[in-house]
Amino acid sequence: MHKKRVGIGLFCALVIGLGALSAAKAAKPEACGEITAACKAAGFVQGGASTGTGLMVDCVRPILQGTTPRKASLKLPSVDPQTIAACKSSDPGFGQAKGQSESVGAAVPSKPEAPPPPSHPAPPGSPNIVFVLTDDLAMNLVQFMPHVLKMQREGTTFARYFVTDSLCCPSRTSIFTGEFPHDSGVFRNNGEDGGYGGFMSHGNVSRTFAVALQAGGYKTAMLGKYLNGYEPKDHPVAEGWNYWAVVGSGGYREFNYSVSENGRVVHYGNEPEDYVTDVLSAQAQRFIKDSAGAPFFIEVASFAPHAPYIPAPRDANAFPGLQAPRTPAYNAAPDATMPKWLSEFPPLSGEDMASIDKDFRMRAQSVLAVDKMIGELQAAVAAAGQERNTYFIFSSDNGYHMGEHRLMPGKMTAFDTDIHVPLVVTGPGIAPGRTLGEIVENIDLCPTFAELAGTAPPPGVDGHSLVPLLRGVSVSDWRNAALVEHHNPREDKDDPDAPGNRSGNPIGYEAIRLPNSLYVEYHDGSQEFHDLATDPDELKNTVGSLPPAEKASLSATVQAMTNCHDAASCWTASHANPALVSAAAPR
Repeated sequence: MHKKRVGIGLFCALVIGLGALSAAKAAKPEACGEITAACKAAGFVQGGASTGTGLMVDCVRPILQGTTPRKASLKLPSVDPQTIAACKSSDPGFGQAKGQSESVGAAVPSKPEAPPPPSHPAPPGSPNIVFVLTDDLAMNLVQFMPHVLKMQREGTTFARYFVTDSLCCPSRTSIFTGEFPHDSGVFRNNGEDGGYGGFMSHGNVSRTFAVALQAGGYKTAMLGKYLNGYEPKDHPVAEGWNYWAVVGSGGYREFNYSVSENGRVVHYGNEPEDYVTDVLSAQAQRFIKDSAGAPFFIEVASFAPHAPYIPAPRDANAFPGLQAPRTPAYNAAPDATMPKWLSEFPPLSGEDMASIDKDFRMRAQSVLAVDKMIGELQAAVAAAGQERNTYFIFSSDNGYHMGEHRLMPGKMTAFDTDIHVPLVVTGPGIAPGRTLGEIVENIDLCPTFAELAGTAPPPGVDGHSLVPLLRGVSVSDWRNAALVEHHNPREDKDDPDAPGNRSGNPIGYEAIRLPNSLYVEYHDGSQEFHDLATDPDELKNTVGSLPPAEKASLSATVQAMTNCHDAASCWTASHANPALVSAAAPR
């Protein structure tokens, strides 16, 4: 009798279990289908992600995650929380990104996923591209990077390379899209016109070189710092990238940070091997090895040497006694005619100078790991047999001042300390040891990457490909003006780039950098002009002594450039009156 009761009990439990399973399966089409139907009724459609109307990406997934959609053009429909809970319970993976999970303490990078089918195969023999982008690296730090100095000997250095805005997110957006801030809509690191949110809301994610290269058959990888405000636990893998290893804001401290590795959140700790730059190097080397047989593009974006300037533990004692450069601009009192925002800073104290020297030494120490990474990536490319078919490109998102004009460490000015950064390129067909004096900008990188890859650039590009210059072609009508646009940042204590005390926070401005002069128009109506032939350290504002016709011509160039909206009109606008341009050597 006992055995019979057990059998009946097991049978009843099995029936109940199967019934529950059947009910759970039935809940999926009812609950999840209700969410899908609500999204469709609101206008979201399958395949609409590029316009912010994607059924899953822009509607279903945000509803289930309780997050704001990437760049939805339509309002999310209202769905009962009980329906959302029922859908999650019946099918936890419904509407979610593949492989999205949380992992703590993992030290091995996840393996890159297979790329989606390209729009067309890459042309035979297509070259690889490795782009190393540093954070806040000024020109005066290149001297501490032997592999970069070797790149200069083996390739081409652009001596007049400028950024469209000396601030992280606007500059990086210009690199990704090839657009000026006035076209990308990204002027700041946060708010509606800045940061990751602003980048997404203006539709920039579908207009990047990554999308263009991936469509052209390239395997693409984004590693390191992406855009201010991107957090692995909150945001998805961006369009256009086959391999994604993007670090959250914890990366600024170089340890104890999270990474989105193809959508899976991985945490790194405080051991020496967790140092961000070293982790990125290992991931990039693996990607190179795994990309055999297909052309690849890698962007490795370090956090170094951004504040708080943390070097790798092995480099913490390098350069003992090193001081910040004492240029003529260092601690220099502003000229009486300099703009108001600059005129009220006191002289640097001994304590200020000691602090600046300490920071400069740590910045020099922190770039040693970046330089080591460059050597490791070059070795990985050589080991893959691709040494003669790979371009290496080194640059920075903006410069950095440290004591110049009595300013504590910072950026965002129109001075060369902040807008003039390195651009060094090596690779097939590039003659060694060349230095070019043409005016180039970070909006030129996007179309350059596209042309090197043999594919069309994304729509809306304002920049101009550098490939002819790289291949030694003489371009007689090259531009002679670079536009710099800046909106002073909003107060945000969580912004790693928020201006520090006495670091300089100029009001908004538009500026043009000519081959040997700088002209600035501030939003309060004040103006600034420096003839760099006679005032290379930008200490004397001589706008008041300019002939009226010259001043009017400078202003007209600023207006033309801030109102251009495509490659053709921006190219035309960037040709200032030849009378404004002096033929001086690059500086």
